[in-house]
Order: sequence, then C-alpha cells, then structure tokens
Amino acid sequence: MFISNILLALTWAAISGEFTLHNVLLGFIVGLGILLMAQRVTGRSRYFTKVRQVIGFIGFYLWELIIANLRVAYEVMTPGYRIRPGVIAIPLDASTDMEIAMLANLITLTPGTLSLDVSTDRQVLYIHALYVDDIEAVRRNIKEGMERRVLEVLR
Repeated sequence: MFISNILLALTWAAISGEFTLHNVLLGFIVGLGILLMAQRVTGRSRYFTKVRQVIGFIGFYLWELIIANLRVAYEVMTPGYRIRPGVIAIPLDASTDMEIAMLANLITLTPGTLSLDVSTDRQVLYIHALYVDDIEAVRRNIKEGMERRVLEVLR
C-alpha cells in the first residue's frame, strides 16, 4: 500500500507538472484519500493504522525532543547544578536488531540521554541520563513512551 501511495503521489506531481516537495506531499495526501476510499473494494488494510501510528510517533518524538532541549538549555543558562546523572538498565521488549537499534538511536538523539550498550543476550539496554531523580520513573518513561511507540511502528 505504501508503494501504491508513493506512485499515486508521483502521478499527481506528473499530472500537475510540478515536482516540488509541496506538490508531492499534496499528492501523497490525495493518494491516501484514494486508497482509503478503495478499501471498500479491496478490503481493510493495516496501512492506515500504520500511517496513524507513524504520525503519532513523529508527534511524540518531536515533543520529547522539544522538552529535552528546553530542559538542557535551561540547565545551561541558569546558575546552579540540578543535574543528577546516572546509568540505568532498561529491560527490553524489543527483540530484533532493527527495533533495538532504532530505540537506542532515538534515545541517543534526545538531549540528556545516551545509549551506552546492549547486554550480550539483548535483553537489557544501558543508558546514561542527565536527570535521574527517580530511576523507576526514567525507566517507565522510556518503556511506556519511546519503546512502546517504536514497537508499534515497527511491528
């Protein structure tokens, strides 16, 4: 379905005569509508659920990125020392290399956190966090926030 949506977007851009990013995105949205209407004939598809999950994940991650950036920027710009760094072991539900790599990279890309290592049995991810007031809260935020959404998107 994704390939069909891409082809419809490119067809839209070709028919309109403008291969701009804006026009291709518009074509993607129009293609999404066409595929949604075509479901009556072709049957239900998981594609639309995945699209919603990906959009939700992007929104979630952007929000996490903004909050983490603001927190680190506030720390840099104000006097005092509120950092409470620590290394935390996070038990993983992610099992494939892709799931673990995506989770570890997204954690590392978020300011204030850094993925350090994965256990040899791939059951635990070790991270360093700048703000560890409550170890269980940090672990729960990653498990219920980032990891759950990564698994929703990839599975």
